[in-house]
Amino acid sequence: MKTVAGTLLFNALREAIDEEMARDPHVCVMGEDVGQYGGSYKVTKDLYEKYGELRVLDTPIAENSFTGMAVGAAMTGLRPIVEGMNMGFLLLAFNQISNNMGMLRYTSGGNFTIPTVVRGPGGVGRQLGAEHSQRLEAYFHAVPGIKIVACSTPTNAKGLMKAAIRDNNPVLFFEHVLLYNLTEELPDGEYVCSLDQADIVREGKDLTVLTYSRMRHHCLKAIDQLDKKGIDVELIDLISLKPFDMETITKSIRKTHRVIIVEECMKTGGIGAELIALINENCFDELDCRPIRLSSQDIPTPYNGQLENLTIIQPHQIIETAEKMLNSEV
Repeated sequence: MKTVAGTLLFNALREAIDEEMARDPHVCVMGEDVGQYGGSYKVTKDLYEKYGELRVLDTPIAENSFTGMAVGAAMTGLRPIVEGMNMGFLLLAFNQISNNMGMLRYTSGGNFTIPTVVRGPGGVGRQLGAEHSQRLEAYFHAVPGIKIVACSTPTNAKGLMKAAIRDNNPVLFFEHVLLYNLTEELPDGEYVCSLDQADIVREGKDLTVLTYSRMRHHCLKAIDQLDKKGIDVELIDLISLKPFDMETITKSIRKTHRVIIVEECMKTGGIGAELIALINENCFDELDCRPIRLSSQDIPTPYNGQLENLTIIQPHQIIETAEKMLNSEV
């Protein structure tokens, strides 16, 4: 679906899957309502009619079963894409993702590869309640053998999805529910984005801001205001949450000597916590002040919209923290 302004993010993902299914007959899709219904957010719309029920498989409501089936399919040479109707549901498949998908290449002595993509919507902001507003990137971060990426624009969504499908390792692919209707003109022709490279969204000299997914757009709003106040921020979209692109991160910190991490993940044991540990290990002598993480509160997400917004970081908090850091108040 093209709009006047460009391509919608959910359709950029659909284009990537469609193109890869056309390119490689081993690529298949499975999950709840991915077939005739076209997916909970229409990422697989029309693919059932085009490729048939064996390659676009509607499954029962049994995440552990169809995720395990995807592992077996990958072991026999297929390249399955598993959709979690909501990423929170994939907690039911944690064993299959961690003990099977993540480890089988190692425990089989390299006899099997598991080229599987696990994708779906998550994040806060649609008043879906605590169980449907999960941010599972931190849950899976400690699992060996998997890669984790988070898309944030239609352009990187399409390029990352194509790269994830082609990768011979399992990739967890995080999409945000509030970004599906984001529009953007896509580059002409085929392109693939790197799964392990951060995106320098904006160069600056005073302060480094590290972020990912929806928070990229909150940070851009804050940076517009900070720019008017003469604060020159370098914004980096992590893209790859495992492994981190420490080369890009370190290079930026050596230039700005200050860093703020902005995440929608919860503070305790989150992505920001791991990043700060790595920054302290690799860049401690480059820092002029302590690194700061701005994270969601460690509470279940409320259903009420106003309370929901209070649990996550907003642009004004990024502005206040940046000003304090530049004024040596933190």
